[in-house]
Amino acid sequence: MTTFLRKIGSFFLDILQTIVLAAAIFVISYLFLFQPHQVIGNSMDPNFEDQEYILTDKISYRFRSIQRGDVIVFKSPPDPERDYIKRVIGLPNEKIKIQGGKVLVNNQLIRENYLPPENFAIPGTFLKEGQEFQIPSDSYIVLGDNRDHSSDSREWGPVPRENIIGRAFFRYWPLEKINLVPEVNYAP
Repeated sequence: MTTFLRKIGSFFLDILQTIVLAAAIFVISYLFLFQPHQVIGNSMDPNFEDQEYILTDKISYRFRSIQRGDVIVFKSPPDPERDYIKRVIGLPNEKIKIQGGKVLVNNQLIRENYLPPENFAIPGTFLKEGQEFQIPSDSYIVLGDNRDHSSDSREWGPVPRENIIGRAFFRYWPLEKINLVPEVNYAP
């Protein structure tokens, strides 16, 4: 009888160890490596749709700099309790302006091939038509891909580096859209 009880005890101890190990791996991954996020709203259409799920890479920016075109997840400047997903358009110390529905960085038009041609950058209350803005050394300008329906830097200004959670790198839901988030090339 005691052998039987030892086997049952050993079985439950093995299950408990497996659960604790799995929970520890999940917590470490969630806190330091990857975090799931849900796209809420239409601000990133047509490239990311409402209710899609992505994984955010929280570690790569410790080893490489944030690049123009990266899709990032960050604490919203107007409401730090909410996470936003947008595309990095302006980098620290650059000058940015919106003119005639186009985005200019350091007086150079950026070609956004990931947007449909009818998608224009309408100025906002922060980034006004034709007014150049110098981005602070620790901040970024971010815009939604769906410029007509996006609350972004045009309204509330630059995103401080400390607000950035990480880079969206993998879409895992819906299943038919599973893919790595493509990198953007801004070549002329």
